Amino acid sequence: MDQLASLAESVAMEEDSEKQSIKRESSLEPDSSPSSPKITARWNPSEACRPSVDDAPIFYPTNEDFDDPLGYIDKLRSKAESYGICRIVPPVAWRPPCPLKEKKIWENSKFPTRIQLIDLLQNREPIKKSTKTKKRKRRRISKIGYTRRRRDSGCDTASSSDSEGKFGFQTGPDFTLEEFQKYDEYFKECYFQAEDHPGSRASENKKFKPKVKDIEGEYWRIVEQATDEVEVYYGADLETKKFGSGFPKYTPGYPKSEADQYSECGWNLNNLSRLPGSVLAFESCDISGVIVPWLYVGMCFSTFCWHVEDHHLYSLNYLHTGDPKVWYGIPGNHAASFEDVMKKRLPDLFEEQPDLLHQLVTQLSPRILKEEGVPVYRAVQRSGEFILTFPKAYHSGFNCGFNCAEAVNVAPVDWLVHGQNAVEGYSKQRRKTSLSHDKLLLGAAMEATYCLWELSLSKKKNPVIARWKRVCSEDGLLTKAVKKRVQMEEERLHLLQDGFSLRKMEGDFDIKRERECFLCFYDLHMSASSCKCSPNRFACLTHAKDLCSCESKERFILIRHTLDELWALVRALEGDLDAIDLWASKCRDQYPSQHPRAREYSYLKTTSCLKSRSSSKVQQREQNNLQLVSERLQSDLTTNKEVQLKQDGDQDVNHHGHESERNHVHGITDKSAVTDVKLGEGVKFDEKKISVESQNPHSVSDVGCSELAKKVEGKDQDASTNRLSLSVELLNSGSLVVKKLWCSKQAIYPKGFKSRVKFLSVLDPTKLTNYISEVLDAGLLGPLFRVSVEDNPTENFSNVSAEKCWQMVTQRLKLEIIKKCDQPVSSLTSLQPLESINGLEMFGFLSPHVIKVVEALDPKHQLEEYWNQKAVKLFGAEPPKEGEKDDTEKGGASDPSLDRDTRLLRGLLKKATPEELVMMHGLLCGETRNTELKEELSTLVDKMEKSP
Repeated sequence: MDQLASLAESVAMEEDSEKQSIKRESSLEPDSSPSSPKITARWNPSEACRPSVDDAPIFYPTNEDFDDPLGYIDKLRSKAESYGICRIVPPVAWRPPCPLKEKKIWENSKFPTRIQLIDLLQNREPIKKSTKTKKRKRRRISKIGYTRRRRDSGCDTASSSDSEGKFGFQTGPDFTLEEFQKYDEYFKECYFQAEDHPGSRASENKKFKPKVKDIEGEYWRIVEQATDEVEVYYGADLETKKFGSGFPKYTPGYPKSEADQYSECGWNLNNLSRLPGSVLAFESCDISGVIVPWLYVGMCFSTFCWHVEDHHLYSLNYLHTGDPKVWYGIPGNHAASFEDVMKKRLPDLFEEQPDLLHQLVTQLSPRILKEEGVPVYRAVQRSGEFILTFPKAYHSGFNCGFNCAEAVNVAPVDWLVHGQNAVEGYSKQRRKTSLSHDKLLLGAAMEATYCLWELSLSKKKNPVIARWKRVCSEDGLLTKAVKKRVQMEEERLHLLQDGFSLRKMEGDFDIKRERECFLCFYDLHMSASSCKCSPNRFACLTHAKDLCSCESKERFILIRHTLDELWALVRALEGDLDAIDLWASKCRDQYPSQHPRAREYSYLKTTSCLKSRSSSKVQQREQNNLQLVSERLQSDLTTNKEVQLKQDGDQDVNHHGHESERNHVHGITDKSAVTDVKLGEGVKFDEKKISVESQNPHSVSDVGCSELAKKVEGKDQDASTNRLSLSVELLNSGSLVVKKLWCSKQAIYPKGFKSRVKFLSVLDPTKLTNYISEVLDAGLLGPLFRVSVEDNPTENFSNVSAEKCWQMVTQRLKLEIIKKCDQPVSSLTSLQPLESINGLEMFGFLSPHVIKVVEALDPKHQLEEYWNQKAVKLFGAEPPKEGEKDDTEKGGASDPSLDRDTRLLRGLLKKATPEELVMMHGLLCGETRNTELKEELSTLVDKMEKSP
């Protein structure tokens, strides 16, 4: 410290004559190594300009709250968003170690800095005008501006032609953390030394440390009055991939330590942006400063000027160590007012540089903003605390001394509406984007749809599924965001429909390189227009007609999804089961890398921003590993071992042939993992191999699976094999209900009917289990069909169609097998026979012995639809055409013979989830079934009939 002082004194003596006319000066001359500060400006508390603003809210999460970062952010959003920013103080026990304090980093790792001219942040003349007036001594005003975030990361320095006439921060010297801390300590000691103020308490102690309010008052005095020249350094936007993160990271191959609990924590900013529920999880590129945190090393008065996050994202800042950081925030709904005030108060600067607010080089006092009616709130962040900024909330601040902070962005689903507005605004401003909003939107929508599909089959909610389900339904945040975007796409396509042909976009259209509009830089992930004259040049739909002057027949539009597919996605998010099935299948076919592992940290590590694929060696190693798994599984099956399948493997599945989308949902073709199952007349089992009656009726662990596959498929024709047909056991024939919907052309559906059948278990597909099929009374809505696992009745599937009940069972089976078989498509055996299962047959309605008992319930042939069709068959008339749908599957929704209420309500029930069907059954058939309820139902169908 003495050496620094003597050096500063000698330099000051040499230039004493040059500074006679200057009242105060702070000149920190950059050099090849950190220079000694020459400080002649001094603190004057009598001229303090501390603004009078209210404090932003402070939150103290409990340990339970802290377990779910995004859940907690969502919880406090309603309380804090109206302030723009808030402060979060972690539980006392949460104290992550800071690797930056390790000696090898603290003393040896160097980082770059920027020179900040604090007195010119608010009060400065335009560059062109200032060059004609007296130049500031001993320093230059940089002509280099910088933009905060770009995909190639780091601080972008403009070219000489672009930077001409722009105010910015000049590059400063490099420091180590140790050097920068000493530099700041000496600066503060000199600046706030006591001799200038003998009447103050500080005069008693030369090393007096100013309070936050003292530093704040002096900071705004420098900014507002600009009577003293004050320069400081700021180590901002430092890439943690290069310099290192302040949070611990787990290194594979090393034994775990106590610090590893923090390396896996959601509040570790290296994990936050891609937590389950953050749509940034669907961006595979490691965007520096957005997904990968940036580090900030500050000193006294170093400043982060007014700005809003790129794409209006949330941001979270953590102060690892050092002196406090003072923040100011403006609520997002006052962003436009703030921008207007900035332009009003600094007209010359904005005239010269219209994008001034994008450069982060301009301050404006909270006092002035308040005078203009813009609300401003303050937060003082101390070591170990977080600051959260909300979407479109402008914020700024300064550091009270040496400190080290880290920041990253995050995007809960509620951000999507703000992000959409941001990219539309960027298009009008012709400003480049940092990420693909449409990719995030579609990724979130498909992940949510996949979770809805899982839920419809398993009826089990894990935290991830529950989180996505909350943002779906007709009024869900995600549904609304997707619907709004689809409407925009439809309107834009409609305006171009007469002049452009439509083509399907290749799946890798924007994988190897970014695709953006040639004019406004709008991201082209969802659609793009082009022309044969320039096939590698593209425009957004808004500027499609500006691309070239060719005739319409030469121009075309590339679309990733058709409008029909996009509207089906909206219906899926609203809960339509058919649409959910369709999009669940598309997710696995077209986006295997995104679903459903986007909710796992291990998925989040991407090798490069160009999304390069793994090397051929890595791919070969992965294929070899998968082949070993396949061979081992085949061996276990062949040798009668019980198969141990992985719990979390979700591999993509390719479908073949031209069958309907619905019948291809998660089709499986794994010969080594499962056995082909065909039910019906041709299904035979080897009694000697499957002793299910005499031993364990639920286990097939002793089954020779290779032979079983042949026998189930009917391939083993050994005459010595005694075959037994799978049969349905009738438990209760039920009672006749002589009403529409209680029969079809194929079967009668007695109320209270109950049967049992043995089939692969949805809980463990390697075993057989008994299923109970029954027909319940849903009142005026007719029969409700339900299938449940006999040993676990809570596992049940309900629908207004017997066919669909068993479709739900088979879909659940395939889901369980896919989840447990971590194998590639090439090693899978076909389970296509599962698609041919007949629900009526599984209930027993087509079994002769069951038909005989059920027909006896109607000796007078009162159910005419069933008996008339049987008479037609007996007299040799043509049978129904193959593929003809059972009337019950249609649910009678379009049958004109039904009364209006019943017809519409059955149509509604077709769209209901299993849980909703059970609830409706209780309402319509339980004690609550009364006149008032019927009136409510009648009102409901009136609204349904009137709705478009």
